[in-house]
Amino acid sequence: MAPTFDNESSLFNFVVRDGNGVKGIVDSGISKVPQAYIQPHAEQIDKKSASKCEIPPIDLSKLDGPDHDEVVNQIVRASETLGFFQVVNHGVPVQLLDSLKQTAHNFFSLPAERKAVYRKEVSPSPLVKYGTSFVPEKERALEWKDYISMAYTNDDEALQQWPIECRDVALQFLKTSHEMVRNLLEALLGNLGEELDDSKIDAFIGKKMVNMNFYPTCPNPELTVGVGRHSDMGTLTILLQDGIGGLYVKVPEDVDMEKKGEWVEIPPIPGALVINVGDMLQIWSNGRYKSAEHRVRTTSTKSRVSIPIFTSPLPTQKVAPLPQVVKKDGVARYREFVFSNYMNSFFGNAHDGKKSLEFAQINSN
Repeated sequence: MAPTFDNESSLFNFVVRDGNGVKGIVDSGISKVPQAYIQPHAEQIDKKSASKCEIPPIDLSKLDGPDHDEVVNQIVRASETLGFFQVVNHGVPVQLLDSLKQTAHNFFSLPAERKAVYRKEVSPSPLVKYGTSFVPEKERALEWKDYISMAYTNDDEALQQWPIECRDVALQFLKTSHEMVRNLLEALLGNLGEELDDSKIDAFIGKKMVNMNFYPTCPNPELTVGVGRHSDMGTLTILLQDGIGGLYVKVPEDVDMEKKGEWVEIPPIPGALVINVGDMLQIWSNGRYKSAEHRVRTTSTKSRVSIPIFTSPLPTQKVAPLPQVVKKDGVARYREFVFSNYMNSFFGNAHDGKKSLEFAQINSN
């Protein structure tokens, strides 16, 4: 019997508890968005009124030549303003990027029961979680997204525990991007007077996770969001978009840029990766770098995938603004905390812009 989606608890059970996800609703042949997915008017995304971000991508191959300082300046400037930039010549083979997108589509087209074995409550591995929306139990309106999340500990565990359908390309993506992440972090920390050596690397990016996100076609994309307004909790996120687009970033109110306070679309560039600054980099820099507030629109024409790598400190790591930055600024804007406590706060609440940072903020009234 076809499920009914007018009753919220039966919808919730079908999508979340039984692991059918948003894809399950779409596959059932719905012609309109169920009520549970209709966002408050203020959260809906008006595609027509948003402008595109026209900032050209940064060529990372130039870090090795005479233009090194200029490229570092571009990375720093982007991180101090929008908190988002795109990179090309990043060292990750374009064929691998194509393979990742195809693999994500293949994984989400599997039968629901094949994916549902990885639901948080039943997953055979603590490293792998399949789910939908962000925190479905706490959201006023659900997000139009399914995902598989794969935490990295070491190669052996990844190969044993990550889903066989996507483990090889996901692991390759993680490994081939590592040098790029290190170079970006070296540039950003170096600008703050912090040298990145091997002994410190885990303090900044010791925890890594690869996600595959799936945004099924939506009959009323103007009423829903794929992901609500939020900033990422970690250090840097490396994101592979497909060619469909739908990623929007908010221009901060407190930066010297046009379109302050507006949402701009980050158009996909073939072969490019999107880099976004996370909350931890904002905290280490004492607010100099901006974690990017972003969200994702759905589309009615074609299902979309995106594949982010999230890098963050180890859960046991203490985080606080870097002492030399505080000394220069004369004031610490964030308190010291253990990263696992920040994670618990982040995952314990629905997406709500950059509210996640309030956990660490020192009020300077």
